Amino acid sequence: MKLPRRQFLHLAAGAGAAALPALSRIARAQTYPTRPVRIISPFGTAGANDLVARLIGQWLSERFGQQFVIENRPGAGGTIGTEAAVRAPADGYTLLLVGTTQAINATLYDKLSFNFIRDIAPVTPIIRLANVLDVNLSVPAKTVPEFIAYAKANPGKINMASVGTGSTPHVTGELFKMIAGVNMVHVPYRSAGAALTDLISGQVHVYFGTTASSIEHIKAGKIRALGVTTTARAGRCRTSRPWVSSCRATRRVIGTASAYRRPRRPRSSISSTRRSTRLSTTPR
Repeated sequence: MKLPRRQFLHLAAGAGAAALPALSRIARAQTYPTRPVRIISPFGTAGANDLVARLIGQWLSERFGQQFVIENRPGAGGTIGTEAAVRAPADGYTLLLVGTTQAINATLYDKLSFNFIRDIAPVTPIIRLANVLDVNLSVPAKTVPEFIAYAKANPGKINMASVGTGSTPHVTGELFKMIAGVNMVHVPYRSAGAALTDLISGQVHVYFGTTASSIEHIKAGKIRALGVTTTARAGRCRTSRPWVSSCRATRRVIGTASAYRRPRRPRSSISSTRRSTRLSTTPR
């Protein structure tokens, strides 16, 4: 399904304040939610997607007086969890926390059993995160240019962790390899927690994790941050200098965005939802 640009921007930008009040207004007789709501995180524990899902889930539980239960469904770069949400009833009781990976997978995989744009409806944007170039403490580089020089001197000997093929850390690393002209070996994991554990122990050497999953390890001195993938400093990640964006060889920007989505209803059943969504612009 191809949404008109105005309607897509309304859902993507305005629904952050309007979607949940609109649902409760439409279903006032049922006082949504009347039972626990499932939030699918299509990645493993301890990653940014999982952390954000749990924080928002707790807030929603307190706000609505019903449990918002987090269900981790990792695997295949997020496609397993995404498909689980697509196959769920489109009744508002299954939400999916999506990120950049879902957009990547739409072009990475030739054959998916679902159409992300057609089958999933946007609810609200939540957060935007930077990715961090993290290295094991045994890596001698202290800056991004030093790391590029080290990688060029050791082609094929540096292991690069990710949370799955097609995930944001994977694609960020592949873009870095292309731009910097280095050769690193991709090692996919099922979760950010597993990737960071092996990064700390030295089983892998580099990981383009998110600030959310990496920051405490950076502050504790367990890993070294060399740069972030945004054009400005990440406020709480002040140890990573210089920034990736300030290195001439890697002046590209990749970030991670997260948003809630739900299984899309048939067009006939969502027309009233869209009309009512326009009536409310602030959460109660």
